Amino acid sequence: MTENAYRPPTWTMMPPVIKNLLIINALVFFAQYVFAGAAGNPIFGPVEQWFALWPVGGPDIVRTPYGDVAWPQFWPWQIVTMAFLHGGIGHILMNMFILWMFGMRIENVWGSRRFVRYYFACVVGASLAQMAVVYLTDGLYPTLGASGGVLGVLLAFGMMYPEEPVYLYFLVPIKAKWLVVGLAALDLYAGVTGTQAGVANFAHLGGMLTGFLMIQYWRGRLPVGPRRERPVY
Repeated sequence: MTENAYRPPTWTMMPPVIKNLLIINALVFFAQYVFAGAAGNPIFGPVEQWFALWPVGGPDIVRTPYGDVAWPQFWPWQIVTMAFLHGGIGHILMNMFILWMFGMRIENVWGSRRFVRYYFACVVGASLAQMAVVYLTDGLYPTLGASGGVLGVLLAFGMMYPEEPVYLYFLVPIKAKWLVVGLAALDLYAGVTGTQAGVANFAHLGGMLTGFLMIQYWRGRLPVGPRRERPVY
């Protein structure tokens, strides 16, 4: 039986890493709204101030319609913590659904240890890509959301099961490999043209590129490869 053939699932529908990511994201999202407007900032609550990804070297004070506001600063932990914050209910529901739908399969095949390393590597890759873009464009806006890690997981699914159909909106079938290619192309186009205001397109691409390189590394298709780990097929 080939890797791409359908097999009835014999594993858990809620493996441990996926389950904990869903719980933590839900709790942080709840905290964002509970503490919104606290700490004397009318624009960003303390959760966003401390844990969203803020530009390096941003100003201390920014003039806003609310008056002069102390602007949050970059801290190293934000490279990871930004993936636990979301901008709205639709944002978190979509990310968590995609993470669960594709991530449970990958975690069950790879194992939890490899999956958690892969997911957070994609998160870090997404953050670094976004930091570079914001720095080059002199942006002041924060970045938040799990999309970089989630799209890295979707890319892993597309590379592991390229011929398997995915049903867009539960109706339109498309092969997983073409779904991944299409999403990457749309993100690249939107990022270059600026047609999706408020969407961190280059963070998405950074997460996907990091995931691609990790899988190629595990497959032994890079100049350096793993010595003791089992390969990924």
